[in-house]
Amino acid sequence: MPEAQPLKQAMPSEADILCSIFEACFAASMRTRLLGGGEEPLYQPAKSSDDYHQIIFRSDYAASALHEVSHWCIAGEQRRQQLDYGYWYEPDGRSVAQQRVFESVEARPQALEWLFSVAAGRQFRVSIDNLNGDSIDPFPFQLAVWQAVHRYLANGLPRRAAVFWRALQNYYGLPQAADPRSYTLESIIGS
Repeated sequence: MPEAQPLKQAMPSEADILCSIFEACFAASMRTRLLGGGEEPLYQPAKSSDDYHQIIFRSDYAASALHEVSHWCIAGEQRRQQLDYGYWYEPDGRSVAQQRVFESVEARPQALEWLFSVAAGRQFRVSIDNLNGDSIDPFPFQLAVWQAVHRYLANGLPRRAAVFWRALQNYYGLPQAADPRSYTLESIIGS
């Protein structure tokens, strides 16, 4: 008689783990879920009161998940009732002026993404997100992201961001996530 073999279960991906952590934090209280598999990131508000809001991130990329959660953590109540928070998005190929506008609204979400990345033991890279646009010095944006991180560490994170950040720290067991020395300007300039 053959010996019984245990079923082999696939190890959850990093993105699956992030979705589970997010679900534990916000599925019940905010009726919001984090889902991978999107061709492009998208926030979709619930269609009815018994439905869930959905934060859809690109493919199964953990970095995309953390970035999209950071936007959700900043969006106010009215924004969270609109598709993609009602924001405009100027695609890749932006002029210098368009890029600076993009950077002015993107520094805070990328700062949260950096905080989440460190809490999850992941590498963070500042995203200029304009590969086909005008050439631009990335340093002012990198500096703005670094400054935003240090403001959050000194003054506190937005409420939902703080809940998720603490949950990441608890799951991954990385206390250095709260140490300002974990967020150096040099570490993002070279990325």
